[in-house]
Amino acid sequence: MGTGKSKHLVVISYDAFSEDNWEKASKLPNLSKLIKNGAYSTKLKSVYPTLTYVVHTTMVTGVYPDKHGIYHNNPLQPFINEKEQSWFWFKKDIKVPAVYDALKKHRMKSAGILWPVTGKASIRYNIPEIRAIKNENQALKILKNGSPFFSIGMEKKFGHLRRGIEQPYLDNFTTRIAVDTIKRKKPNLLLMHLIDLDDAKHEHGTDSLEIEKVLIRMDQRLGDIIEAVREAGLEEDTVFLVLGDHGQINVRYKVRLNQLLKEEGLIYEEKGEMKWRAYIQNAGGAAYLHVKDNDTEAELLALDIIKKAMTEECYGIERLYNRKELDNYQVASSVGYMLEAKAGFCFEDSLDGPVVTDLEELGIKYATHGFSPNKPEYKCVLVISGACIKKEYQLGEVNMVDIAPTIASILGIDFYNCDGKSLNEIFR
Repeated sequence: MGTGKSKHLVVISYDAFSEDNWEKASKLPNLSKLIKNGAYSTKLKSVYPTLTYVVHTTMVTGVYPDKHGIYHNNPLQPFINEKEQSWFWFKKDIKVPAVYDALKKHRMKSAGILWPVTGKASIRYNIPEIRAIKNENQALKILKNGSPFFSIGMEKKFGHLRRGIEQPYLDNFTTRIAVDTIKRKKPNLLLMHLIDLDDAKHEHGTDSLEIEKVLIRMDQRLGDIIEAVREAGLEEDTVFLVLGDHGQINVRYKVRLNQLLKEEGLIYEEKGEMKWRAYIQNAGGAAYLHVKDNDTEAELLALDIIKKAMTEECYGIERLYNRKELDNYQVASSVGYMLEAKAGFCFEDSLDGPVVTDLEELGIKYATHGFSPNKPEYKCVLVISGACIKKEYQLGEVNMVDIAPTIASILGIDFYNCDGKSLNEIFR
């Protein structure tokens, strides 16, 4: 083990915190304090597709999706309503070590509060982000896949603050747990996931008044966490790392391309059961084309349908990537083809309703993510602050794979040779 820059690190995933929020957020009292005492970038480049579980796995492993294996929030589950689908909730699905695994080796304490893909992970104090589906019991599912005594204790203390996944209650609950954990457990690494901003953008669009309210709430939560560190007497020994995982883009049209595949018989019903030879799995502003193994005929037909749809403006398809092109993006190798939506469009799996829905006509405001990290004005924000970090130090473009090796450097732990590099230029 090398010598660490700091004994404690608090990582706050500020879901959907992107460059378009910087001007307002950077003027708020608590974030501005962190910026003044630290390094920052408004050009943190995410991974493809820009989905929460894909990105959060990269944050803690330092590798792209082609190596860590989490290619989407959800494994492929055709014809199952999104609300009833399983997600990549469990650590076993990640193919490489995470930074908290390295911490365990060094006998250092880690805590995770609603961090994605951490079910049954080697995190000492763990409340994984996990949801009950079908007839499951939410509390039991968390106890089974997290740290039971820690989870029960936090639920007893703060469960009354939560109203399911409704905001601002969920993030208030997460923040209170973080405050309590910092004071009582003093973990070397705390990973926490706050979702209020992401929810607000999805629901109201990226430029609504609601966003301003959320930025203020988020800053207050940051303040609570900074104060907890101070009260625990860890101020000099703690680094704060605040980062967004993706931006969002306003959407007017929802496009259901599976209906085009169904019209050509690639999705069909047999003995009352839906079957597929080719299927489009949406990733918001992107989508995967899945084809049954060795069905070359279905592959050619599906590509033909998509290429034809690309000539029509109404479907909003910007690009169709083949496997060779996806290698450049380091997209999971199980995927043969990927579609990118134009700004203003997104994809859906559903076989119900019209092929294209105009949300504006329905008076609905909506934004989403999943788009290519190369989309303009779509970068994320990163702030790293603490006694060992240069003050008001502006970083240029940073890659999401750089986060895990930087975490390892701050805490002085050995980490395997991953795709990213430690941002050593931030240290004093």
